[in-house]
Amino acid sequence: MFNNAPTLLQRARLPHWCLPADWPLQGVAPMLADLRLSAGRISAVAPHTPALTDPLAWDLNGALVLPGLVDAHTHLDKTFTLPRMGRVTPGLLGAIQAMMADRLTWTEADVRERASRALQWAHEAGVVHLRTHCDWWEPEVQPMAWNVLGELAQDWAGRITIERVSLMPLHLFAERDAANALAATVARSGPGALMGGFVHSTNWDPQALRHLFEAAQQHELGVDLHMDEELEPAACGLATTTRLLRELRFERQVVCGHNCALAAQDEDQALSTLDAVAKAPVTLITLPITNLLLQDARTGRTPRQRGLTLVKEARARGIPLLVSSDNVQDPFCPVGSYDPLDALATGVLAAQLDAPFDQWSDAVCRADRLHAGVATAPPLTGSLADLLVFPTADAWGFPSRTQPRVVLRAGRVAHGLVPAAWMVTEAALAGSEA
Repeated sequence: MFNNAPTLLQRARLPHWCLPADWPLQGVAPMLADLRLSAGRISAVAPHTPALTDPLAWDLNGALVLPGLVDAHTHLDKTFTLPRMGRVTPGLLGAIQAMMADRLTWTEADVRERASRALQWAHEAGVVHLRTHCDWWEPEVQPMAWNVLGELAQDWAGRITIERVSLMPLHLFAERDAANALAATVARSGPGALMGGFVHSTNWDPQALRHLFEAAQQHELGVDLHMDEELEPAACGLATTTRLLRELRFERQVVCGHNCALAAQDEDQALSTLDAVAKAPVTLITLPITNLLLQDARTGRTPRQRGLTLVKEARARGIPLLVSSDNVQDPFCPVGSYDPLDALATGVLAAQLDAPFDQWSDAVCRADRLHAGVATAPPLTGSLADLLVFPTADAWGFPSRTQPRVVLRAGRVAHGLVPAAWMVTEAALAGSEA
């Protein structure tokens, strides 16, 4: 009989990073685990024991299991706009120009339909936490999309936790009073709202960046920045950010996405910046799909430089790191799926990442890295049973073959087909008791 709410997941292959340090090994891999589920939560996690004692168990036979996914950097206001655009000039600035023209046609219904479609895709992929940026160009006018996204956050509560970031060009913070007014507006938006900004050499103003942090601090807002999204070696947004955070004694977590300029800088300069980041309350986010498409992009010319930031060097320094989708099917990125594992797969190839399941899958599961107090991975025991099970993938080829998946929400099947081979039959139970 089909069981869509198992009480036990037997022989689950969990990644190293979400297991206790003393978890036993079987060869070089962690021993398979048994996860006990109760009242929608994971009540116990233990090394597998052979006895079959639960008629509502699934025997996963080593299938990979991950906690629910986090997509920490997306753009729901822009998504799915590409089909109605003509030719877009290659590169970041060309994409911005195309989007500025298209946004004049946006309506509440248009934004809601596109963003809702994106959230459905994310939900089916197993995303439980999503952060979206929202373009905010005028200092005195709250974007229509900001309110729509706020309504969607309420509609999706209990399925996906949605946070909104006000993506503002840096020049809007040139005056301290204007920065404070913007921060006050964001703060009035309620829980899940954060200050954001676009920090780039084309709008560089260190005083404006200071005003942004001062205003966020005054209004107790977290900050999430588009940082140095370029291959300009002189870009110094990230380095300046670490200095300002130290001077202001900023305590809330600051998230910096992109950071592509690190890859174009002198090695000593880039590593010195990362050394400073490691001492600050900063999380880095890499967006491999979009940045591989946007950086060093010119018509008719194969790119020589790529836009991935220094992920290995960041991890070696203990800097919290996440991998996310970014733009999906808009002028910034014609592809995408709202499946963070697609972004991770691109990152595995672009950055030559070793042991992606055991070491790097945390970069698409650790929502705690978006907030202060980052340390070790939260324990599975006691958490919601929001899980992904991959029937055909293995730890060595991950994230290949992860598209077939079974998504559990609070312990119940929400998406995917459960293989019949997982079902613990009455005959198997009888044999285990003989």
